[in-house]
Amino acid sequence: MTLRIGVIADDFTGATDIAGFLVSAGLRTAQLNSPEQAPENLDADAVVISLKTRSIPADDAVQQSLRACRILQQLGAEQIIFKYCSTFDSTAAGNIGPVTDALLEELKEDFTVIVPALPVNGRTVYQSSLFVHHQPLHESGMKDHPVTPMTDSNLLRLMEAQSRGTAAAVPYQVVEQGPEAVRHALNEAKARGARYAVIDTLNHDHLDTIGEASRHLRLLTGGSGMGSGLGRALTGRDEAPAAESAAQQWEFTSGPALVISGSSSQMTNKQVAEYRQQAPSAALDVARVIDEPRAYLGELTEWVLNHIGGAPSGPAPMVYATAAPETVRQWQQTYGAERLSAAIEGFFGDLASGLRERGVTRFIVAGGETSGAVTQALGVAGFEVGPQIAPGVPWTLSLDGALDLALKSGNFGDEQFFAAAQQLVADGSAGS
Repeated sequence: MTLRIGVIADDFTGATDIAGFLVSAGLRTAQLNSPEQAPENLDADAVVISLKTRSIPADDAVQQSLRACRILQQLGAEQIIFKYCSTFDSTAAGNIGPVTDALLEELKEDFTVIVPALPVNGRTVYQSSLFVHHQPLHESGMKDHPVTPMTDSNLLRLMEAQSRGTAAAVPYQVVEQGPEAVRHALNEAKARGARYAVIDTLNHDHLDTIGEASRHLRLLTGGSGMGSGLGRALTGRDEAPAAESAAQQWEFTSGPALVISGSSSQMTNKQVAEYRQQAPSAALDVARVIDEPRAYLGELTEWVLNHIGGAPSGPAPMVYATAAPETVRQWQQTYGAERLSAAIEGFFGDLASGLRERGVTRFIVAGGETSGAVTQALGVAGFEVGPQIAPGVPWTLSLDGALDLALKSGNFGDEQFFAAAQQLVADGSAGS
């Protein structure tokens, strides 16, 4: 096996996000859920290791990321991508800067790129500032993120505030000139002493240009768009197969499904509101999660089992903690932000693992932290990556073939996402 790309992702949904784009670029891709879980005789062009390091202490994030990097090097990875969110979720203390610096030192490199953009989902970089659709990052819904509220949009400032080096800008006028111009700009920035280059990215073609221009770098950092650009540069693949065609070639499990939503992003709030009109839904009683989790878990488990329909493709019942920002703030003030987050994630993990024992084989999960908690509770060592439901959100199959999982970053997908995920299963089952 020649492992062309190794990816270190800082959360579970981010891992499936970039894995889906690598598959679309024509790379056989496996996703592993810890650095130590690489199976023998792994046959893949790309391996994505999914961590849960986005909001843990920076020192812990660094150590876990270094372990993942060393595993990928042992597997023979030619290039490493450090994948973080397309909204650069971090604080002044990290973790993007500290992890990037540590990976550079591990790989004996002194320069990399910063490319969080994912234009297909409205994340673009212009004049080194990150935009979410038409809004600067600090004016978007990310300003209210409960863990990593983003109060600045300028990636140069954001990166330098949490790292040990200086950042240089590569403007869109250079990117428009093509890969050679970008490569020249990167070499110039490095010669001037910059450690990081923030590259303007306004469209999908820019990602392809950046991918081609970055092929000489040992370490790249960014969102899933970086995987798309580099993957397409390596394979020369122009178009991904249609989702429907890919689904018809994919083997889904035959059991029932559950939707779990822990994200409180703007889009997930819209998705939950839409899906509530289509399927049985239960809002999480946060007070009971905190005060009487065992009794509440039993009741909610029975509620799910009572609402699973005869057709395994849906509509699946939904359990959600998704709420408006002001409600989340009230919960945090009452219970403490860290305690609240840990309690909800642990509860969702226990719910999923208990329902797996009762026959549920398909889980659709919204939110990076929630996806990590559910995946870990289910004991899933890794995935095969399948057809995309929406840009950056593929269906995956656990390596043992027992579970289907769709792990969605908060703001990904449109308002019909939960139904669309189940419709893709129905289309695939009908075509098999």
